Amino acid sequence: MDFNHYKEAFIKESRKIGFSLPNIQRCLDYAEILFSHQVPVIYNPSHLSAIVGYKKEYLKKASLFPNYFYRDFEVLKKNGSKRLISEPLPSLKEIQIWILRNILYKVPISPFAKAYKPTVTLLENLRFHKNQPKIFTLDLENFFPSISVEVVEAEFLELGYSKIVSKLLSRLCTRNGNLPQGAPTSPYLSNLIFKQADTEIASYCKDYKIRYTRYADDMSFSGDFDHEELLKKVTKTVEKLNLHINAKKTKLMTPNMRQTVTGVVVNQKPQVIFHKRNELRQALYYIQKFGFEEHKIFKKINQNNYLEHLLGKINFVLQINPKDAEFIKYKAVLFDLKHKQDLRAIENELFPI
Repeated sequence: MDFNHYKEAFIKESRKIGFSLPNIQRCLDYAEILFSHQVPVIYNPSHLSAIVGYKKEYLKKASLFPNYFYRDFEVLKKNGSKRLISEPLPSLKEIQIWILRNILYKVPISPFAKAYKPTVTLLENLRFHKNQPKIFTLDLENFFPSISVEVVEAEFLELGYSKIVSKLLSRLCTRNGNLPQGAPTSPYLSNLIFKQADTEIASYCKDYKIRYTRYADDMSFSGDFDHEELLKKVTKTVEKLNLHINAKKTKLMTPNMRQTVTGVVVNQKPQVIFHKRNELRQALYYIQKFGFEEHKIFKKINQNNYLEHLLGKINFVLQINPKDAEFIKYKAVLFDLKHKQDLRAIENELFPI
């Protein structure tokens, strides 16, 4: 429906319930701005409640007392430390997915941001940095937690939503004043909030013929340039957003070194780092020689979804090199194991001991 059809229908229904002409015009002026941004018209919290199918009281509680609407767990990072994941409970998650699909995805992000786009793969981030004189990578420290609810609210206000609607939407997407790691809305919101910084950094890079992409909190630069001057520029730019560069993860790579971007080697052609590929080779060797369960016992692996975990890693290798015959074979082996596991699970359910 375009705005003119919406306007006709709104005037007709509003007159039926006795809206005054000034009120009708105020509503239409508000709606026209939202139509121009191709996002849903939401007049107030009650209207949002009707649209998403949850009571207004639920939305209010989820926005005011978010700690009751998340479950927390930790995952191991590459360096051995732990990352806190805050996963929204199913009902709040459903509301966040609605906001993501119907509002956030309608807003374009920077072309230099390569993560969290529905139709873009990791290869899109890698191809710009293949076979370059220098690769310089930077990491944004505590990316999601550093993005405040006020900044998120400003994004909704920018689209034309009222103060009360913007406040509610921003609080439904945040927890304790910042973006939670685990909410489906956090990744795309981070891209929207970083859009101006992406533009400013890209403008500098264009002047100095530097290739630039950002994959979430990983910033990659390639070409022939003064990396110290670039670091000063990027640091100054991101600090405007209350973000900081993680000095421990700053890395300069020259052609005589292994050059990596988001964990993938890009010197000649994109390739997952050797030691990661080798770990998978060893795991598959032992699984095929001794058996899947025997391998888990020997390696003291207690992970319930270990098979799915291995498949995910192999799929990542194949995402970078889809024609890798060795890993296509490994994937087939794991699919066969998965099929047998599923059959045993069905059998146990139908014929319990």
